[in-house]
Amino acid sequence: MFYVELGDPKLEEDVQENTRQDINDNSPNAEMTEAEKIALLGRPRLGEQYKTTIRIVESREFKNTVDKLFQKANVSLTIGTSSWKEQFVQAITVSPDDDENVEGDEDDEDKLPTCSDYVIHFFTIFWKVLFAFVPPTDYVDGWLCFVFSIVVIGLLTAFIGDLASHFGCTLGVKDSVTAIVFVALGTSIPDTFASKVAAVNDRYADSSIGNVTGSNAVNVFLGIGVAWSLAAIYHAAKGTPFLVDPGNLAFSVTLFCVCAFITALVLMLRRHNAVGGELGGPKKYKLPTVLFFASLWLLYILMSILEAYEVIAGF
Repeated sequence: MFYVELGDPKLEEDVQENTRQDINDNSPNAEMTEAEKIALLGRPRLGEQYKTTIRIVESREFKNTVDKLFQKANVSLTIGTSSWKEQFVQAITVSPDDDENVEGDEDDEDKLPTCSDYVIHFFTIFWKVLFAFVPPTDYVDGWLCFVFSIVVIGLLTAFIGDLASHFGCTLGVKDSVTAIVFVALGTSIPDTFASKVAAVNDRYADSSIGNVTGSNAVNVFLGIGVAWSLAAIYHAAKGTPFLVDPGNLAFSVTLFCVCAFITALVLMLRRHNAVGGELGGPKKYKLPTVLFFASLWLLYILMSILEAYEVIAGF
């Protein structure tokens, strides 16, 4: 906060002289008409207060917005690559985690990778090298990179689906249980971390919850919709009916909808003034909410497994 006061002695004398001259100039006389006198009374005059104080206060909300814009701009500049050589060098190089950098640290450029960075690099180097074959972002304004990335992700999804099926067959676990437990958990962990980052960085944490609902909407409407549409078109061209056995899907989806409704109800109840919002809040409210949501997930997994093995009756 800054204070600026205009109170120079020479300035005060000039203001006083101008004030006296202004009073003389604005004083009505007998030679003026009534309309001129009334108009003269409405003219602005320099008052007795000729000092001003200017307070410049920093807006935290505006500063956060500007910081986010600069951060996004810097990220967009750093994630881009101009050659395949640069991509392969980045893929095989162990880099320190950016999230561990302390704000305001001047030695971020000289920071060395930690032991956990080497461990993570060891487990992810295959995927890093694989995606290094994707064309750089400088080609065709990034569209070539986008298209190839979508194709590679689709192929990996099909591969992981078959791998999960073989994994379940090896362990003697049904495909529905493998999909609910292992595949769903593996594909949802990135969304979980993305929601965590959004909850920490966003003022209102709208992106945190919106990421979960948006991800599931894409999985259901786009993932299943496109696949079933292509299958329906294929069978229609062949002249054969397209029928899908619901199996355990009816029970699983119904149970999921019930748990989702309970979750949304809890989030709405947390808007009470005693809690303060959907996320966070006092520890006496935060910890029970976490345990309750985790128990809903465990309940969903347990009930789905029991129904898949016909321990309990389904629909």
